Amino acid sequence: MPIPRTNGALVTHKITGRTRLAGVIGTPLEHTLSPAMHNAVYEALDLDWVYVPLPLDDETDLIRFLGAARVLPFQGFNVTMPFKHAMLQHCDEVAMLAQMAGAVNTVHCVNGRLIGYNTDGRGLVEALADNLDFDPADRSVTVLGAGGASGAAAVAFILAKAAKITVANRTLDRAVELIERVSPHARNTALAAVELGSAQEAVSSADLIVNCTPLGMVPGDPSPIPAEWLRAGQVVFDMVYGGAPTQLLKDASAAGARAADGIGMLVAQAAIAVDIWSESAQIRTPRDIMRAAAQAALDERTGEGAGR
Repeated sequence: MPIPRTNGALVTHKITGRTRLAGVIGTPLEHTLSPAMHNAVYEALDLDWVYVPLPLDDETDLIRFLGAARVLPFQGFNVTMPFKHAMLQHCDEVAMLAQMAGAVNTVHCVNGRLIGYNTDGRGLVEALADNLDFDPADRSVTVLGAGGASGAAAVAFILAKAAKITVANRTLDRAVELIERVSPHARNTALAAVELGSAQEAVSSADLIVNCTPLGMVPGDPSPIPAEWLRAGQVVFDMVYGGAPTQLLKDASAAGARAADGIGMLVAQAAIAVDIWSESAQIRTPRDIMRAAAQAALDERTGEGAGR
């Protein structure tokens, strides 16, 4: 008989002593779609894995969990707020993209060792191509926010050969810190940092605006920027997903911009994580299965709020 799991996930294969573990750590996890996506694709790929949410509240919880992850049969786990930056110092090895971004969102467990990756940036670029037919090469990009997701986005756009990247944040110091961290890798990309309240020119002149702030996760949240800063012809991507369109997406559509929420990025970064854990270059994790599972879980919780 199928075993119901939280957040819309459904595990239909038999769980045994050989079943490998996977999950997501962080807080809050009440609205995560990851179990639904992962368990659906494990079933499709005939992987004897099971994925569960693993809520951790603080650094003490994190350290205890990591000790367990080294000895339990974990294939890997995803990392969300507030541990993406902290995981850098707890991994035995950190891939170059994660080092550049200053954040780890995916960990591969290999013989008791923890290897950290960042799949957010690659997932973002994939979602922009698939959902909005947008290529960042030679384009101007403004990133709203300066957290872990913003760092991953900036690195991804540098590697995609964007012409200019501006990071706009409520506190200028954090935006400057992010720019300084990624600048050694930006040989052909102009970089700038600006305080969010003074970012009108950076937003209005950009070809692409990416919201990496949490504004929009709660129904009724305002947009991180005034509607009048947006214009027709732009592309606006909001990492927030689920529920009704955020105020930013509403404003973008009203201005004549092309816009999308973060569900495509969520699916892409999750699929890339499965690619890493499965260690198979021959199989590309099917995005359509993960997206259908995510959408079904979203439909079940309509009206409950958004996620990241």
